[in-house]
Amino acid sequence: MTEYTPPAVWTNDTENGGRFAAINRPTAGAREEKDLPRGKHPYQLYSLATPNGVKANIIFEELIEAGETLDYDAWAVNIGEQEQFTSGFVGVNPNSKIPALLDLSGPEPVRVFESGAILMHMAEKFDRFLAKGTGRAEMLSWLFWQIGSAPFIGGGFGHFYAYAPEKFEYPINRYAMETKRLFDVADQRLAQSQFLAGDEYTIADMAAWPWMAPFTTGKIYEDAKTFLSIDEYEHVGRWAKEIGERAAVRRGAMVNKTWGEEDEQVPNRHSAADFEGKKL
Repeated sequence: MTEYTPPAVWTNDTENGGRFAAINRPTAGAREEKDLPRGKHPYQLYSLATPNGVKANIIFEELIEAGETLDYDAWAVNIGEQEQFTSGFVGVNPNSKIPALLDLSGPEPVRVFESGAILMHMAEKFDRFLAKGTGRAEMLSWLFWQIGSAPFIGGGFGHFYAYAPEKFEYPINRYAMETKRLFDVADQRLAQSQFLAGDEYTIADMAAWPWMAPFTTGKIYEDAKTFLSIDEYEHVGRWAKEIGERAAVRRGAMVNKTWGEEDEQVPNRHSAADFEGKKL
């Protein structure tokens, strides 16, 4: 690897992004005029079953599992085909990232974008999966810990280890170290308590599980489980397995999934009937 000397002024004149180069630009906004589909339910979720997308799926399925009278439509957004840059999607999420939610349950439509915001919005709306009293601060701390950590794992480690067009030692080492440090943070915490915020399952766990659990099962970033010695983090493994056995989490992981085994995919979800015949 030759040493890079940054120019005085950066310009976007070379391919950047590896596998995802086509979607990366230094500008925001819509690239195509196209409306979003809309179903009959008061909540319209536009997403994909990536770790960030699964977070939003889980809160909806957990609320339904808890007995709340709500339902939602979940529409798959093909980020590889740049559907996140349509005018309809940008109108709900100006950051052009999944997930994005349109809440039509009130007198005026409310847009909610970014996974952590969707978790907070729905949990507060139904007063579920929120730690109470002094535990609220602990829950919020772990929720925002995860939101702040995800870019190091995904855009950092995941990109340079699995998706970059060439593998270089420095960035892989840099982000492997940080990913292992984050797993150690979680492991030490989960040695003290059943869940991240304490003895209650909360939105902090819903945020962290889709990112951490796939490492424990080896289902993310090629052979990252072996490379990062993930089995060392026994308490994370225990926590990930326990949460992964929840019926709502199993359903949430299938919503807007368009790859893998067919009986684990629910590309577009409009009712509980969409899970019939699936591997639950």
